[in-house]
Amino acid sequence: MAAASDCDIAVVGGGPAGLMLGFLLARAGIRVIVLEKHADFLRDFRGDTIHASTLDLMHELGLLEAFLKLPHQRITRLEAAFGKDKMVLGDTSRLPARCKFVAIMPQWDFLDFTAKQGRRYPGFDLRMSCKAQSLLFDDRERVCGVQTRWADGSTPEDIRANLVVACDGRHSALRDQMIGRGDLEKIERGAAIDALWFRLPRQAQDPSSVGLCVAAGRALIMIARGDYFQCGYIIAKDSLPALQAKGIGALQDGIAALAPFMAGRVAALTDWEAVKLLTVQVNRLQKWHRPGLLCIGDAAHAMSPVGGVGVNLAIQDAVAAANLLYRGISAGEDLDTVAARVQERREWPTKLIQAGQVAVQNTLAERYLSLPAEMAGPIRAPLPLRLVDAVPTLQRLLARLVAVGPRPEHVATPDCRAAF
Repeated sequence: MAAASDCDIAVVGGGPAGLMLGFLLARAGIRVIVLEKHADFLRDFRGDTIHASTLDLMHELGLLEAFLKLPHQRITRLEAAFGKDKMVLGDTSRLPARCKFVAIMPQWDFLDFTAKQGRRYPGFDLRMSCKAQSLLFDDRERVCGVQTRWADGSTPEDIRANLVVACDGRHSALRDQMIGRGDLEKIERGAAIDALWFRLPRQAQDPSSVGLCVAAGRALIMIARGDYFQCGYIIAKDSLPALQAKGIGALQDGIAALAPFMAGRVAALTDWEAVKLLTVQVNRLQKWHRPGLLCIGDAAHAMSPVGGVGVNLAIQDAVAAANLLYRGISAGEDLDTVAARVQERREWPTKLIQAGQVAVQNTLAERYLSLPAEMAGPIRAPLPLRLVDAVPTLQRLLARLVAVGPRPEHVATPDCRAAF
């Protein structure tokens, strides 16, 4: 027999979107339960980029000073090398934002910080080690809550809510349940690449920017992270088995060819256990909502790693959802109507960013990754990127698109602490 509890909003998924949404709603006096299936946030190779738009939100919440005390690195330039073409593609020095940089911070630190802020409010109920098993429906087939299971095997609980918000990522069980029922439809944009994530040692004299290196048949992105680089080795879609068949030495040689200064460090990749495959997806739901349910973040739109914008787009979704839900609840509006407004507000920035990501992926795959690694003759960067490198204004515009994004959101919910 399942127990039951009630709340205004049930948020499924304790990632960036879920915790930010839960925090903002509780801050506004709305009862919210956030479900996170893991016991903690310690998982490697999650998105660690905190863009200027998110830092602006922290400032609006009065939390920026405390937030920037957490360990982080600051990135102000995006550099690239296409063969012998070396260029600057992004410069954040003139961003229309309070912080003119992108912060690189372990995602678990960001999540712990956000959860700590949420716990200051009585309406915030974060339940760790609690997995949402499935959606609950009323006699009108409207979603009315979630059935949960605790990791320790204790009595399951039915959580009843006026609205369920799925923030449980690109593998969202709740979204997939609705797709299986025929209530939601996913649009695949296609992904021509995959990425292998790993760490390599970094030395003090090494670049401190984000660097992209492209050559015939291979590409590498390196993000400076203190004493190590977080690296992404870009490969053609579904080509990992062929690379693994050649042995770990083939990956080591490919890295050294792209970044010769790393040649003495690739031995740190002793086997494939040190490498994590990111299967790239680019998709979105046709509709992000159904009666009683709203999907945001990766549950609504899986993003490519191109630009590292997925985390920040999810946070923007959460802020827009909090603003609109607060207004709707305060005015006694139908929450299904409010959920539709969230999609209306956030859909076109998602479409714009995904279109750019798909274009970049296709260019990499078709123009560079498809070439044999032993190809004679140099490669050249695409003409549009050479123009960006030549015109500082274009570098700043590209940095703004990535670090701030289209339609940045602002906190419009109140802080109700004084009422308690």
